[in-house]
Amino acid sequence: MTLISHFINGQQAHPEGTRQADVFNPAKGEPCARVALAEPRDVDAAVAAASKAFPAWAATPPLARARVLFKYLQLCQQHTDEFAAMVTREHGKTFADAQGEVARGIEIVEFAVGIPQMLKGEFSDQIARGIDAWSMRQPLGVVAGITPFNFPVMVPMWMFPVAIACGNTFVLKPSERDPSPSLLHARLLKEAGLPDGVFNVIQGDKVAVDALLDHRDIQAISFVGSTPIAEYIYSRGSAKGKRVQALGGAKNHMVVMPDADMEMAVDALIGAAYGSAGERCMAISVAVAIGDAGDKLVAGLAERTARLKVGDGMSEGAEMGPVVTAAAKERIERLIGQGVEQGATLVVDGRGCSVEGCEKGFFVGGTLFDHVTSNMTIYQEEIFGPVLCVVRLPDVGSAVELINANEYGNGVAIFTRDGGVAREFVRQIEVGMVGVNVPLPVPMAFNSFGGWKRSLFGDHHAYGPEGVRFYTRHKAVMERWPNTASSGPEFSFPQMK
Repeated sequence: MTLISHFINGQQAHPEGTRQADVFNPAKGEPCARVALAEPRDVDAAVAAASKAFPAWAATPPLARARVLFKYLQLCQQHTDEFAAMVTREHGKTFADAQGEVARGIEIVEFAVGIPQMLKGEFSDQIARGIDAWSMRQPLGVVAGITPFNFPVMVPMWMFPVAIACGNTFVLKPSERDPSPSLLHARLLKEAGLPDGVFNVIQGDKVAVDALLDHRDIQAISFVGSTPIAEYIYSRGSAKGKRVQALGGAKNHMVVMPDADMEMAVDALIGAAYGSAGERCMAISVAVAIGDAGDKLVAGLAERTARLKVGDGMSEGAEMGPVVTAAAKERIERLIGQGVEQGATLVVDGRGCSVEGCEKGFFVGGTLFDHVTSNMTIYQEEIFGPVLCVVRLPDVGSAVELINANEYGNGVAIFTRDGGVAREFVRQIEVGMVGVNVPLPVPMAFNSFGGWKRSLFGDHHAYGPEGVRFYTRHKAVMERWPNTASSGPEFSFPQMK
């Protein structure tokens, strides 16, 4: 069985005697590869390679760095289907969905090749007699990314293209559940001309994560994952003096007003709740039906949810694949049972889903609850599966109050034809990314991605202008060139005259 290992200093590394774990094909429910699990010595080797490569890479003109990334961009476009097939095999999402993930990741590279103009400083002439002032942005050094299983191509691309374009060197620790795309990234970057040591991959589990968090030569950590782990990453990394950007979990709501286009709203919810089997941090897991929208909305959702085409992600016509592990399937089905026990109305039950030819697969069918309340476990927990809860409320003010009281603040949407209602909702809602008649308001590469409250730990959002600020630091310079004799020492605080 194939062993997926590390990529250090421009080549794959296969340390002897390393711990290993199975990589599963979730649709088959069987291992498809093995992955090495790094020890601290492996992390040390990757960081050492990145540290050695940093001075020369940081000194490389930004335009030259951008040209390497432009070549990598072209290679990514040529290998889109190879990336997507890896994602479907190891994560389970449909091939079309995986292709979309790769495309969104490529958009970040397209942004990164234009970073030279964002690294420009400012200049002020003659701020005082004979003194000029200017500023510059410089790379941090060695930075690391710890990325989740649900977007094994795209989320790493939120990080390393921006970091590398800014002049940093990078160590990636991908999820051990779907590690293959990380090595394809490494191979294509090397083929594009990236110097050895600038990009490194460490496979592994918590041992590797802790080694990265504690390593004295790593200047910054980027993370995407669940809120408990994001908080852990932020606390431990910050305590070690690192800059940390930790994106956590979500409980995303979509408010449906009585005047909404109901067909559009139903279609939006079906895609946003059940796409990628609900394993998205931007998935809609709560539909808030306002007034008399509830009955029409639930009727439309019930019909569409019941006929979702669930199957192997490589099968033609599949709309939803499996969840990522047997443990995830067990947890989701347990939460569905708790929803029933706590009094929610189970409209469509996705438990016990079986796919012909994939009987061992980790499948959960689309599940729909009605009459969910905020004190229920299925409302409070991030289920991260194909489960949609409908909450019924009398007015939009109640919806705003409900959403603002939630501990998460990642994404939210409102469907309405009333511009005034939409405008006030956007202004009042305490959520980082808001959609108006758009169910998944994921910002484009030239904006920045990030939530509020316990969906983000740290001061910087991901990619875009915020990413440039995260991976660089500002330096202010004041300079004077002597052309007259010194007037002697000055003991008062300097003033600009």
